[in-house]
Amino acid sequence: MHLFNSLPAAIVAVAFWTFVAVSAVAGMKYEFRKRQLAMESLRVAIEHGQPLEPGVVEKLLARDGGSQPDDPRELQPYLQIGGIITTAGGVGVGIAGFFVGLQYPLAKLPMLGAGALVICVGVGLLLAARALGRYQPRRGAPENVA
Repeated sequence: MHLFNSLPAAIVAVAFWTFVAVSAVAGMKYEFRKRQLAMESLRVAIEHGQPLEPGVVEKLLARDGGSQPDDPRELQPYLQIGGIITTAGGVGVGIAGFFVGLQYPLAKLPMLGAGALVICVGVGLLLAARALGRYQPRRGAPENVA
């Protein structure tokens, strides 16, 4: 029986994509609920006549938990970490391709290709981190354009 025509392989593929879909929907639901609770807190405070400080309102209505970096170079360490982890994952997929290829020779080249693709993404992240390290903000450019 061919590896890619088997029922267990189909079940694994469906389970993986179901996990991805459930994770994405759960994240969206969490963000929606968090924003809904913040709006409810503001509504209750306004109904009870509580004074609202601008900092508190801004914090409650902020889209994300963290603040945006003032300088793009602040993202450099995160890109480096992501690049290192992604490149290591690609190497791992490539090594696994060799071992899986011993049992299923047809799977060897696709797995090596997937590993090479992941390595390319990791190298791209590392190159982006290096480019941000050389980033020089333009002089006289406005800080925020709304």
